[in-house]
Amino acid sequence: MAAKKKASKMPKFRPAPEKIVSLFNAVVEGLPDAEPRKMFGYPCAFVNGQMFVGVFYDKLMLRLSNEDRARFLKLPGAKLFEPVPGRAMREYVELTPAILDSRADLKRWLKRGLAYARSLPPKVKKPAAG
Repeated sequence: MAAKKKASKMPKFRPAPEKIVSLFNAVVEGLPDAEPRKMFGYPCAFVNGQMFVGVFYDKLMLRLSNEDRARFLKLPGAKLFEPVPGRAMREYVELTPAILDSRADLKRWLKRGLAYARSLPPKVKKPAAG
């Protein structure tokens, strides 16, 4: 008899360190059309209803096009974003410490993520149930 696969558990949500939240707020503030909101208690930014960047505990995740994601993943230390180990989130990467330490590089990558999200069809808000 085959052994049952153990389901991956979602990690407990912990508050994000103030340093990462401050960095997120500072770089998202100047992006045109970026709509900051919270998701699972963490700050994220959307354009046309499409999320393109967000905080997940002490990490910044960024949504990129296939081409930009392939380019990003060639950088030292670059990897796909995995909120649960072994379960990568489609289209998202985890920004490296080197990028987080360089405001110019961070803004350059955020602009790529913003451009990609803008290219996607706008998400239509679902009507409230009830």
